[in-house]
Amino acid sequence: MKKNKIFVACDSTNISIINKIIKETQNPKLKVGYKFGLEFLNSKKGRQFISKLKNKITFGDYKFNDIPNTCVSAIKAIRDLNFNYLTIHLSSGLDALKAAKKVSGSSNLIGVTILTSLDNKALKEIGFNKDIKKLVLHQAKLAKKANLDAIVCSAQEVKIVKKVFKKEIITPGIRFNSNNQDQKRILTPSKAYENGSDWLVIGRPITKGNIKKNIQKLIDHLSQ
Repeated sequence: MKKNKIFVACDSTNISIINKIIKETQNPKLKVGYKFGLEFLNSKKGRQFISKLKNKITFGDYKFNDIPNTCVSAIKAIRDLNFNYLTIHLSSGLDALKAAKKVSGSSNLIGVTILTSLDNKALKEIGFNKDIKKLVLHQAKLAKKANLDAIVCSAQEVKIVKKVFKKEIITPGIRFNSNNQDQKRILTPSKAYENGSDWLVIGRPITKGNIKKNIQKLIDHLSQ
């Protein structure tokens, strides 16, 4: 039976907490990877921890967003950490995306669309006039053109993205209920998979409180 795939967001700078998250999220019914964001990656012991982490699927959520030369140099600087997945903002532009892909080596390069903390109102405040769904579709076409390995988007946009992008789709903003915290475009795990997500990124709904119980809650939710 095919296992559901999740990335657990390891959002802490405390190594003992990270170790606890990794230990208590191991479950034979799920394929589990670990996403490390800017909080951990910029911490004093972050790089050292990643360099020693063995036999785990790792996701370096750097969200590179810069000129082509800087994106390339940054990816080269972390190549020794051997991340399975790395993120770059699709808003970096086609030249930066192509250049980054060229040096990403064995790491899957993931294009990040519009952050799940944003909605149409927030986009207008930034200066975008396009509707989120139209903008994400446009960015998915860009990811395809740059030959990226995966896309990060809201689970609400997966069906649209799948029309033009046929590789892996990774979806954050996953919640068991309507408690969206700082996220705007959320969906439940079962609905996200139903829409066609390949990987779910789940942080606080799993890592806050009793981690083992939260993992079991996810498994129960998916088996309903």
